[in-house]
Amino acid sequence: MPGIHASSSSPNVFVLQHNSAACFLSYTAPFLRDNEASSNIVLAHALKSVDAQTALSEFLFTSETEIYQRLSVIDPDAHCPQQTKNAFWLTVWSSSSPSRPPTLDLVLSCVNWTLGDYPIFLWTPNRANAASSAWLRPRVDELAEHLNLCVPPERVFSVFGLTSLVKSFARTWTRLTGFVVEPEPFYAALFSQCDETTFRDSDAPLPEGHVLRKAGLADVEPVAQLCKEFADDSIFFPLSIERARIEARELIAHGLVWVYDAAGDITTICAVTRNSHHVSAITKVYTTPRWRRRGCAEYLVREVTSQLLFTVHKERVVLYVGHENSAQRVYDRVGFVGLCGKDKPESVEDSLELGFVGADRGHW
Repeated sequence: MPGIHASSSSPNVFVLQHNSAACFLSYTAPFLRDNEASSNIVLAHALKSVDAQTALSEFLFTSETEIYQRLSVIDPDAHCPQQTKNAFWLTVWSSSSPSRPPTLDLVLSCVNWTLGDYPIFLWTPNRANAASSAWLRPRVDELAEHLNLCVPPERVFSVFGLTSLVKSFARTWTRLTGFVVEPEPFYAALFSQCDETTFRDSDAPLPEGHVLRKAGLADVEPVAQLCKEFADDSIFFPLSIERARIEARELIAHGLVWVYDAAGDITTICAVTRNSHHVSAITKVYTTPRWRRRGCAEYLVREVTSQLLFTVHKERVVLYVGHENSAQRVYDRVGFVGLCGKDKPESVEDSLELGFVGADRGHW
């Protein structure tokens, strides 16, 4: 059962705390289904934490009516924020009148993985309203106050999500905790996607002896080296080779990483680590410096995207790419939309990661 934190300053806003992924999905599934691409981070992490049966029953078959029924019988005074060292999710709800069911406004995930804690991830199904500080402020205030009662402030080393939402949260978090924002953003990116209608195929042949394939156990060392180089490039989240090997083994064991094999030389990796029923996310693309400008990344990203769309039958493949990252050109040529200064469809979002000085750095 979720814990509830009702707002005293905004009586129509309340926060639910979900200490299991199953509980989180049981309250949010229809809203995540309707926004499966933009909610990819919070949704995929939750789905990883439940068994297949729960993923089907809670995600595919839960209706909004069932959720409103659950919400109608919760006593707001019966629960308060619960401190926990485990993964949890917070949801912010509001109701415009007692006669209308509440709406899901914000989601926060506080989760971890093999290599440590993830950033705090934020998501909203109400992107249009998130541009309004008047709408955001009371909801973010309640969210941050609840989080501050659940975890020590050192746990919140960074926050990632829609730019307007992240900036609002960071201001509130600094005011509450005294932890100030790092001078430079950790990441400023565009959220883009590709589907069957935008995908661009190519008949350019691979060089002789070169192969695009899933990584196998024999590839642990070269994949680990490329994972380390990728992390070191980020500056903020470096990896030792030992921890990179852990990541490589996990990616390979779960079939989540593809490689460009140049006659035995692994030049490029492409990882797909966040998956839901209709959407997959490319989460890591990296080519070692001595193989750059030879088209390796484009070959591999096109192959992986094609497999996901036309073999696995995903409806969309999504990714984040930095504002100044030249990889935008690669993704644009494959068919990811809204990049390289082109018109941005509504689905393309401006995203931001801000870090906090003095917090305990995790990894992602």
